[in-house]
Order: sequence, then structure tokens, then C-alpha cells
Amino acid sequence: MTATGSGLPFGIDFGGSGIKGAPVDLTEGAFAADRVRIDTPSPSTPDSVAKVFVQLLSSFDDSDGPIGVTVPGVVKRGVVRSAANIDKHWVGEDADRLFTEATGRDVHVVNDADAAGLAEVRYGAAKGRRGLVIVTTLGTGIGSALVYDGVLVPNSELGHLEIDGHDAEKRAASSVREREDLSWHDWAKRLTTYYRKLEQLFSPELFVVGGGVSKKADEFLPLVDIETEIIPAKLRNAAGIVGAALYATESNA
Repeated sequence: MTATGSGLPFGIDFGGSGIKGAPVDLTEGAFAADRVRIDTPSPSTPDSVAKVFVQLLSSFDDSDGPIGVTVPGVVKRGVVRSAANIDKHWVGEDADRLFTEATGRDVHVVNDADAAGLAEVRYGAAKGRRGLVIVTTLGTGIGSALVYDGVLVPNSELGHLEIDGHDAEKRAASSVREREDLSWHDWAKRLTTYYRKLEQLFSPELFVVGGGVSKKADEFLPLVDIETEIIPAKLRNAAGIVGAALYATESNA
């Protein structure tokens, strides 16, 4: 087992292919022990995923700290309202209740992009920034988080805005760049259209761009022609777990 400390919160990042978790030190915004990963079960029904969570937690010392869980879908008061890349049985599931009963710990579920956004504002690229920060994750789709003066406005789902007559993520996600073999320059044109739409609607102080492709931000962000400052995320793969643990802790306050 990995020592955790009895009161540390725990973050779980639940995705379509893997379930990853670690205890989190919220003073540093970092893992307090090595992350453990288990493949997402197939089918990824709520009950089967809850069993994996119990297995994951058994890799660590017992703790009474709260658990935060990211879900790739809309979450309202602990109930999952949509299911992207996970089993459709999640829709309508009271995930807070299910996971709390399964683990014997206080569990709070949050949209995956919202968790990443919270982490970037508290510990990462947007730390200390006031006003409206929009965090976007460019991956298979486009996730988004709106954070105003450190307060999350949940479930924004801005990847589904219409640009050029299409769902934005079907034109500008990182997966689209790969599938259509777009140059960085051509992809940046689509991103410019997308971020200009966000500027028009929200007038944010800052955009933070996450997702795996953010490691190559120097290749495309300078080509995105907008007025708002736009910078790469810092926490990257840790953001979901850290943000989930933060969300759970603040939900308990």
C-alpha cells in the first residue's frame, strides 16, 4: 500500500479508457503518493465502475478524506445528466450517492473539464488571475470550464457551440486536426474562429488551453489570432485528479 495520510482528499479521474486516482496535497496542488491506474471496465456501467473505485482505493492506506470524481458528462447536484465516451446507463445516475455507499467515504462528482479548470485556476496557469477565465481542453472533443474570481460556473459545454455550421468540437478538436491531417496553420485558423466566438459571447480575461496537445502549444497558439490572452495549461494530466480532490473538499466546507 501507498501511505497517504489519514485526512487527505482523494481524486479520481474517470475516463473512457482508464480510471486513475491519487491522494492530493491541496497546499501544493500535487499528488501525495504515486497515481494508480486501472482500465475502465467494459461495459462501464455505474456498478462496475464503483467496484473499480473500491479496488483503486485499496491500493492506498485508509483515509477519511473526501473523494472527488471526474465524469465526462454534465453533472447536476451529483446526478449525471449526459454520457460522453461512457456507458449510457450513467444518464440519470445519482453518482454521489452510488460512490458514497460503495466506498464508505464522502464522494462528490464533477464534470472532467470543470475539475481541470478549477485546478488550473488554483494551482496552474491561471493562478492569481481575477475575472473570467475560460479553460478549454482540446482532445477527442473540446471540454470547457468557466471560472470567475475562482468560483466555478459548472457544465458550460462550450465545445458544442456552432461554428461554420458545425458543432465546434467537430471542426476544431485536436482529434479533428489529426484525422484530417491539418497543418498547425490550418488548424489555428479553425481555433481562431472558435476562440473569437467565445470572445464575442463572454469577453474573458484569459483563455487557458489544456489537453495533450498543449505540450505543443508553441506550434499553434501563436497562430491563433484573437485579442484575449491565451496560454497553455500547466497541470496537464494531473489537473483532473487535483481538481476533483479540490472540488470534493470545497463541497464539504
